[in-house]
Amino acid sequence: MSSQVGPGEQLKSPGVSKLGLSAGLVVQEIGWDEDVDDEVRVAVEDAIDGELIEEALEAVDVVLLWWRDSDGDLVDGLVDALTDLTDSGYIWLMTPKVGREGYVDASELAEGAVTAGLSLTNSASVSSDWAATKLVRPKAGRR
Repeated sequence: MSSQVGPGEQLKSPGVSKLGLSAGLVVQEIGWDEDVDDEVRVAVEDAIDGELIEEALEAVDVVLLWWRDSDGDLVDGLVDALTDLTDSGYIWLMTPKVGREGYVDASELAEGAVTAGLSLTNSASVSSDWAATKLVRPKAGRR
């Protein structure tokens, strides 16, 4: 059975289309737990036409980092996420939305990104419970 979306059908998680993922990208998933949105995960796998990987054997294009307030130090999590990322790769930081258990305040996201040497670029609502924030390495000329 094909997981392709046919004419007139909708993605189960339409917010994933906002992530700009395409077939062939290698995506590493970090921070999976029972509370993650499986429809988002399936939609990401459909978008990249492949499976999410846990342990990278080579550099990855994107890291999908599920993060909750109780997961510890965000800076440490972001620095760890950079380990297997290509120089041009980026992180999609998945956090619970406002009012959901594990919500991470926007100011903490911004401060954590800067401390980890990253820049916040944009965010997207990917499901009813999860928001995604894109983090990239700053361009060399911006320093």
